[in-house]
Amino acid sequence: MRFTALFLSVLVCALFALPAQSSDIDRTVQILDRLNRANDWRSHIMVVAHRTGWKENGRIVRAENSLDAMRNAIALGAEMIELDVRKSADGVFVLMHDDFLDRTTTCRGETKTKTLAELKTCRLVIEGQAIVTDETVPTLKEAFAIAKGKIIINIDNKLTAAVLPEIAAEARSLGMAGQILIKENLWNDRRIADTRTLMKAVGSDVTFMPILADDAVHDARFMGQATDAFDAPAAELVNWHAGDTPMTLDGGVLFSAKARATAARGNWHLWVNTYPIVNRAPGMLAGGRGDERAVLDGKPEESWGFWIDRGATIIQTDEPKALIAWLEENGYRIPYDLTN
Repeated sequence: MRFTALFLSVLVCALFALPAQSSDIDRTVQILDRLNRANDWRSHIMVVAHRTGWKENGRIVRAENSLDAMRNAIALGAEMIELDVRKSADGVFVLMHDDFLDRTTTCRGETKTKTLAELKTCRLVIEGQAIVTDETVPTLKEAFAIAKGKIIINIDNKLTAAVLPEIAAEARSLGMAGQILIKENLWNDRRIADTRTLMKAVGSDVTFMPILADDAVHDARFMGQATDAFDAPAAELVNWHAGDTPMTLDGGVLFSAKARATAARGNWHLWVNTYPIVNRAPGMLAGGRGDERAVLDGKPEESWGFWIDRGATIIQTDEPKALIAWLEENGYRIPYDLTN
């Protein structure tokens, strides 16, 4: 659920009770304010670092889902990081995208068959560069500790939705339930009802965001219904793109004038994903206008700029460094006040 004004005021009061060196927490409060007051911050584009921010200029330069990449995304100034969550054999939440460890670590086999002790022997690798890092498979709790007071965490749950209350409880135990964002695909009234039941178990101190894809959602009315049901501060919007189709010319129904008007009435952000999917058409999630167009083709205005022109105020990307630099150069970023 969206933070209430009262809860934000409590956070701010707590902030001023902290010593001056705690300016990172001040920025977190400001990020949440911009997230929850979309209509007041549509001139600022928020950046989400996909898989904790592992690429630069189309190359993998850091291990995905790593604490190292998290620290870098924080240093760059991203508002959020996206990370993937699985469980060890002994029930500990860890960061891992795939079922198997083979692609991203020095180990082999399924993540769920290894105990945490065994996973802590698996060193992360920088894919495609044959570089073995010193970092082992991180736990979700370790990631929370780094993010606390610095950045919002966008949870990509690779397990069943039933574990979301557990994830929320782990964040809550560290005093940062308000810093995580969880999401589910919604496409009809039944999905909304089921997810409302789930969110009662998760807790009202955790923010929920619907994922709406244009292969199932065809009108702005449902977009409003899906966001209103959870007082969601944003909707993650997917404009599917096949390899044999041209790039979108208008952004489709999810970025239509009606969709933008619905978002304005509901005070929520339109969120676009520009990161690529392996072995799929460029811009698979963004109508062909993804990171590849921006970075590899050197035409950011035809990717990031296109979506901003159609109302997007949150961009999830594999290229946080390049995106933030481009946004700043073009006047799409408003600095945070870190003077406390």
